[in-house]
Amino acid sequence: MKYTPYQYQAYAEQFILEHDAAGLFLDMGLGKTIISLSACEKLLRDWFALGKVLIIAPLRPAKETWPTELAKWDNLEGLTHSIIIGTPQERIDALNANADFYIVNRENVVWLVDYYKKRWPFEMVVIDELSSFKSSKAQRFRALKKVRKYIKRIVGLTGTPAPNGLLDLWSQVYLLDEGERLGKTLTAYRDTYFNPGRRGPNGVIYDWTPKEGAKEAIYAKLADLCISMSAKGLPERLFITHDVKLPEKAMAQYLQLQKDTLLPFADGDVDAGSAAILTNKLLQIAGGAVYDENGVVKLIHEAKMEAMDQLIEEANGQPVLVFYNYKHELSRLLARYPQAVELKGDGVITRWNAQKIPILLANPASAGHGLNMQFGGHIAIWYSPTWNLEYYDQANKRLHRPGQKNTVIIHHLSAAGTMDERVLNIALPDKRDCQNGLLGALRAQIEEVFAA
Repeated sequence: MKYTPYQYQAYAEQFILEHDAAGLFLDMGLGKTIISLSACEKLLRDWFALGKVLIIAPLRPAKETWPTELAKWDNLEGLTHSIIIGTPQERIDALNANADFYIVNRENVVWLVDYYKKRWPFEMVVIDELSSFKSSKAQRFRALKKVRKYIKRIVGLTGTPAPNGLLDLWSQVYLLDEGERLGKTLTAYRDTYFNPGRRGPNGVIYDWTPKEGAKEAIYAKLADLCISMSAKGLPERLFITHDVKLPEKAMAQYLQLQKDTLLPFADGDVDAGSAAILTNKLLQIAGGAVYDENGVVKLIHEAKMEAMDQLIEEANGQPVLVFYNYKHELSRLLARYPQAVELKGDGVITRWNAQKIPILLANPASAGHGLNMQFGGHIAIWYSPTWNLEYYDQANKRLHRPGQKNTVIIHHLSAAGTMDERVLNIALPDKRDCQNGLLGALRAQIEEVFAA
């Protein structure tokens, strides 16, 4: 297929070429993959500026999306790749293969760094979903930090750079500039731009709030390193929330657990020993079932399943993508809808895009990044909500991508009077406000360039 870049794609590609380190905070569906590959192609063939290129991606995009894009576009013809996945020996064999691009899933980053140590051979690294390196304590971040000094060029790709607040930025930006803009340590970054928020009984700080003027200062620091763009020209998205009334008994059980943090059953109690556990248990009950202290699933109600029945019926045979959060929800959905297929294993995305799967069940943690699913349908249902803004936005973007011809309809099943409402109405919007401020500031510079 002939690659004719849009104006914003050409701009983003040039930004990569002109910067040894670049953060592309591009809205999902704007083609971060082909932009990066096209820039790499020029660096390899025209500039003779690169040797080996390493691409770090979530597992499924590493196996499917990046290889597919490499084979798809005419300007990338002749470029080869090797996928570093599988057993240790299979990974070693993949590393020994002669290729232009080496693609590894992020779970194998620690192994890869340990394998090469100071012999690190990759002159350029592209990190697909840079936000998956947002934790400075994560092994994958610490591993990549060790070899950062050996990397000549680096590109970080994400549409959700600050899913839980601006503290998430430090480790991501450090991988790009080795601490030049936001400081060499998370502590220094935090002390410079944030004030301590809520404290626990032992003086433990639960959260941090930006100091006055800190947001603007951070945005200014990143202006020459990162660019941001949003999707335009796509069909609109329609968000619909369906209030689900729980049966009287189920609601009483919900309220009892909320009050007492203990819901007794004859063969195993549901015990919520902390605020985090309690929240998790309440979300499970809102969905209709909950794990007891022995890991056994206790069925509470079928209210959401009955609401699902109605939405499936109203779809009238159109493919439906359903997001769930707990394994017992997956089991119950598979039992209720024999025609449903779990997003697992090779070939499922191809079948979905061929519209051969009527109901596709996906966990947002595994279906959130890099999957092109816009050709399989335009209807999504959130059976239960997620606290994670990154997962939420990324999952919704699986259908809302270039090539989608229909209005994307996103349904939320929300149990009335439960934690569902807090997640959908308070937690996710609060996190989005913070992230949108960052993206908006970086986006302004792009609009100025195009307006000139």
